[in-house]
Amino acid sequence: MKLRNIKNLVFGSILVFAFTSCTKEFLDVEPKGTYLEENYYSNENQAYSGLIAIYDVLGKESKGFENMVTMMNAGSDDHHAGGGGPDDGAGIHAFANYTITASNIPASYWNDYFQGIFRANVLLSKLPEIPMSEGNRTRFTAEAKALRAYFYFQLVRMFGNIPLIVEPLPTAEIYNVEQASKEAVYAQIETDLEEAKNSLPDMVNLATEAGRFSKGAAQALLGKVYLYNGKNSQAAAELAEVNGTPGGTSKYGYRLLDDFADLWDFSNTFNSESILETTNTNQSNADWSFWGSGADEGNSINIMVGPRSYVRSATSTAPDFAPGWSFNVFTDEFFDVIENDPRFDETIANLKAYEEAGEIEYLYGDKDTGYYLKKFMPLNSDATTGGGVKELNYQQHVYMIRLADTYLLEAEALGGSGARAQALLDAVRARVGLSPVPVSLQAIWNERRIELAGEGHRWFDLVRTGNAATALADKGFVAGKNEVLPIPLREMENTLIVQNPNY
Repeated sequence: MKLRNIKNLVFGSILVFAFTSCTKEFLDVEPKGTYLEENYYSNENQAYSGLIAIYDVLGKESKGFENMVTMMNAGSDDHHAGGGGPDDGAGIHAFANYTITASNIPASYWNDYFQGIFRANVLLSKLPEIPMSEGNRTRFTAEAKALRAYFYFQLVRMFGNIPLIVEPLPTAEIYNVEQASKEAVYAQIETDLEEAKNSLPDMVNLATEAGRFSKGAAQALLGKVYLYNGKNSQAAAELAEVNGTPGGTSKYGYRLLDDFADLWDFSNTFNSESILETTNTNQSNADWSFWGSGADEGNSINIMVGPRSYVRSATSTAPDFAPGWSFNVFTDEFFDVIENDPRFDETIANLKAYEEAGEIEYLYGDKDTGYYLKKFMPLNSDATTGGGVKELNYQQHVYMIRLADTYLLEAEALGGSGARAQALLDAVRARVGLSPVPVSLQAIWNERRIELAGEGHRWFDLVRTGNAATALADKGFVAGKNEVLPIPLREMENTLIVQNPNY
């Protein structure tokens, strides 16, 4: 069964009841027709459903209004928050202008990933006793650890000071959990991935297992983690196995697509450049009544980045973009950076030029430059023909890690020097017809900015390389504070959680 199809399983049948102000008689009533957590994991099928529930949290990358890509783009120097105005998404605007606080940060950026960690911890605690094949037990364990590592990596990059929980906790103990050091969190992430990678298949069967972790995906994530943790030699070693010969096909079957434009074809899912991607589907038939609840499985980035009230003239040559909400418009400064690059046309939809030529009309959003994020802008022909509303049921998958990313990460881990680093940088540029430039850390960072534009990487890159304070000074970034996000206020109420410095 394909992961992209089984994501629609309703894990809500696994119910854990929590009652407040209940009578003893009510608590004694035995639920009927449902499973409790303690008696759910009784066979391999239920273990598999539990695993899929963990995978579902990867959808945070692109599902709902509070998705990772549009939020992280907004905090970078390449984008304005956009939207209808400063009050359209208070959290995303607060991050974009660095007025973000414990009160206005969307709590889901903390909660959703800890929900994934909770699910992983529960499954890992149950797997040893579940009657199932040893091969699947080993693989499910590896996948749960790899997913837990990914969730912790997202959290430690965003918040820095976080609790480290690796087993299910009774509710009463949650309030007494303290934050761990970043070193301890990174050590756990590395341990999970080191243990996971050798129990995962080198590659997954795309006909039946697309979207599941492979050894290559675990190694790519581990290499990235090592780089963030300052372990460059270990990072380079892991990433070299993933990347293989620059420009060629790696032992895991990864290869740069010949045409950069093919990366953004809705139908070109799980292609040779994709290492880890989140799946999106119209099969949940998402509607406004449950959008953002976790039951919707469509790509919300698509509707968020489209232009408002977009209309073409009768003779227009402009693309037939679906109208949207105008978030994440590119800045004038980034337009100048990418204007003469071959990737421009697939990265930026230049609505300003079409409007000046009289080919289109649209409503300006907040700080509208006319430069829209084309990688995620759907056409009307991409709209679902199924149930639910079309705005919430776009099916474009989103790359969390792709090969051009790992090429440039390895080149950086190599110190931005040497023949292999040069070859890795050259391969990314050659794919779009650019000639070589001398390799250096700055050249690699420049390439990442253009190659990965709008994909949610830029803010993290600026912070980890120490360039955020300079690049984001005009947006209000404060060194020693804004390298991490504030911990949501609710997480500190009646707990031992301590706020990040200067918030």
